[in-house]
Amino acid sequence: MTARVPSFAIPGRPKRTYPRGRGLQYEGETFFVLTPRDERTDPELDGLVTEILDEGPYRSGNFMELPMELYLVRDEETADVFRVAIRGGTVRLHVLPETESEGLRRFYHRLVERSDCEWDVECRTDFE
Repeated sequence: MTARVPSFAIPGRPKRTYPRGRGLQYEGETFFVLTPRDERTDPELDGLVTEILDEGPYRSGNFMELPMELYLVRDEETADVFRVAIRGGTVRLHVLPETESEGLRRFYHRLVERSDCEWDVECRTDFE
């Protein structure tokens, strides 16, 4: 029996705003929570994500001064840009305004292949 592959359909996109004196902010949020069925620690997940990013086709940067691992990622083949956060034993794929499903799906496939375990995927949104 083949596992069902998540579609990564994006139900809503955040909107960029530029409040005076406060830089860039986003209104609304959509992200996908990827939870391994074999429990993993945040450092283990970060190692897994780092390996995937290093192998490509990704260009990425890490926000070093945050209390959790957070990467801004660009898939050079699909041109999709999204954030990857590691938090509480999960990998979270955060949708940006121009992110498409294909880039998220490709990252997920690489994560599944590299980790050799099954993953649960949940889509969460927060729009007012």
